[in-house]
Amino acid sequence: ASCISLCAFLIISFFFLPPPQPAPETTEIDIDGGIDRDIFEINEALRLDLFEGDIKLHEERNSIIGDNYRWPHVIPYVLEDSLEMNAKGVILKAFEQYRLKTCIDFKSWEGEKNYISVFKGSGCWSSVGNMQMGLQQLSIGANCDRIGTIQHEFLHALGFWHEQSRSDRDDYVTIVWDRIQSGKEHNFNKYDDKTSDFLNVPYDYNSVMHYSKTAFRNGTEPTILTNIPDFMDVIGQRMDFSEYDLQKLNRLYNCTSSLSFMDTCSFELENICGMIQSSDDNSDWQRLSQVPAGPNTDHTNMGECKDSGYFMHFNTSAGSEGSTAVLESRILYPKRGFQCLEFYLYNSGNEGDRLNVWVREYTSANPNGTLRFIQEIKGSPETYWQLHHVSLNVTSKFRVVFQGMRGSGLSNGGLSIDDINLSETQCPHHVWHIRNFTNLLNTSPAGRDGIIYSPPFYSSKGYAFQVSLYVNGTTANPFNLGIYLSLISGANDDHLQWPCPWQQGTMMLLDQHPDIRQRMSNQRSVTTDPLQLSESSSNYTWDRPDKVGSEATFPNGTKYMRGPRVGTSAFLTHERLRSRNFIKEDSVYILLTMEDISHLLSTEPSVPPTTKVPAFCPDNPCENDGVCVMVNRAPVCRCPAGDNWWYMGEKCERKGSTQENIVIAVSSTITVFVVMLIVTITTAVCLKKKYKEGRENKDSLTLEE
Repeated sequence: ASCISLCAFLIISFFFLPPPQPAPETTEIDIDGGIDRDIFEINEALRLDLFEGDIKLHEERNSIIGDNYRWPHVIPYVLEDSLEMNAKGVILKAFEQYRLKTCIDFKSWEGEKNYISVFKGSGCWSSVGNMQMGLQQLSIGANCDRIGTIQHEFLHALGFWHEQSRSDRDDYVTIVWDRIQSGKEHNFNKYDDKTSDFLNVPYDYNSVMHYSKTAFRNGTEPTILTNIPDFMDVIGQRMDFSEYDLQKLNRLYNCTSSLSFMDTCSFELENICGMIQSSDDNSDWQRLSQVPAGPNTDHTNMGECKDSGYFMHFNTSAGSEGSTAVLESRILYPKRGFQCLEFYLYNSGNEGDRLNVWVREYTSANPNGTLRFIQEIKGSPETYWQLHHVSLNVTSKFRVVFQGMRGSGLSNGGLSIDDINLSETQCPHHVWHIRNFTNLLNTSPAGRDGIIYSPPFYSSKGYAFQVSLYVNGTTANPFNLGIYLSLISGANDDHLQWPCPWQQGTMMLLDQHPDIRQRMSNQRSVTTDPLQLSESSSNYTWDRPDKVGSEATFPNGTKYMRGPRVGTSAFLTHERLRSRNFIKEDSVYILLTMEDISHLLSTEPSVPPTTKVPAFCPDNPCENDGVCVMVNRAPVCRCPAGDNWWYMGEKCERKGSTQENIVIAVSSTITVFVVMLIVTITTAVCLKKKYKEGRENKDSLTLEE
């Protein structure tokens, strides 16, 4: 009987019970709604009436002509607490790009007369040039927290108009006036050389200051046509400074060098960038263009340029185990105390071959230099170049030392290095190398079936995370790269703070230009707000992945929990992907950083009592000759007054006078007298009526008795 019952249960379960459901799909949150909104579209949606879409004009239109509109090379700034946390972190990253590529630096405001106050206003906007007005506002509002947008607004503040407003723009673009929104035509004005100086730099379709082709359109057709059609999908980029943007900025501010850049070398010149071979080794590095066992080309040009394309090679197919070749950089002088060394390495030798990175430090106590070991790099031979980053922390003058060392196994090739960059910046924490990328573009479907996932990574605080990439976009937004960051279950979860507080993850698609100063990489950042709730539930977005996530599986079969994906489906269009060196040797690199930015929760400075705070307002909202002053960093109107008159109200919009006050006082007195009289009469009538009723009741009671 029990067997019959069991069989019946199994039959009923098989035919009538619903099949097991797949694991729930990971929640996905688009930080920008999945729309690649340009600055002008953001401001237009907010109905902001700004000059040229994002410029705040004052009483007299400012001009980049004239030194009085220049900022000092070190610009004081304040990050107001109103800013979103993610925006604060991205602003600091934008400052690092200015330091890397120009001589412009930024410092926290310490009472200087003129400074830039960055706050979360409505939209993204700035004034043009230094207005010499004390506190000068620059707004980074909602959805403005992209590094290219922030660079754009600060270039306005430094004195630059939009690129297409140049006097010679009609030679390069055509403005289609009947496609522009009515009343917005003035945003396409040109300026003569008395208003704007393009500093003898060619017209720049790639400029981060150029309008996009759809700016202020009244329909679906572009308002700007490039006279060279290939640049139609190039104008309006918000990735990074272009080469010509930097030329103009460096000329305007007389920059002869940039602040945090130290050296770059692609070995195209025979002097190999001033590097020297050591006499204390067994072999030398050779400058070559190809090696039979690989590489077949350098990394700089990938064999595309005739009679060029060189790299340095250490041959490990000859010599004995332990043989070395040492290549040293020229002497370098640090300023910041931390550096990032970046280079490409090609290993065609043996897995026992290794590259050691040292620094030779010179001090007064050791004028001949002292070697300090930094890092060993080794691995199996591969048939492609690989990107490496090495963090340094040198404070005295030094050389970078590359030491190749032969291993014990058989080698047919050796070690090759190319495209070295050294800068006083922080190295990325992790690198995601994606190979055969062209094939992925050609074969991956749009949507979730086309997602590829990074390996797991750990932040410095111990949080495990993962990046997912839509190669061909989402179904709603195809032909775009989409990129998202997720927290995943990790080994440290029981010892971490949840929900995860204020970790900023930055995902950068690397432009593999050999010179770090000329790169136009594309990046987006997301920040873990511990109070952010998921839209579809009451769970915290950045809570423990095993609490708010869904089950996933690594390629090796290991299961883990993946939290909500947070990022953008409009990371980069395929047209822009092909416009730079994002894909090189059929590889792309995504540089990843996850850092704690909780120290940015409060960024407004506390001014010492002895510091005189400028009493200037960025604008004067006061009417009737009222004076605007800053009180607790907020504008307040001080209204004018005379012997028998004065102005009052928040903006001094109402006038008062002695005569008016007398009239008001007399009127008030009469009103009070009339009211009191009415109250007195009413009270007397009521008392009389009550007394009469009492008498009648008493008489009635006596009669009854």
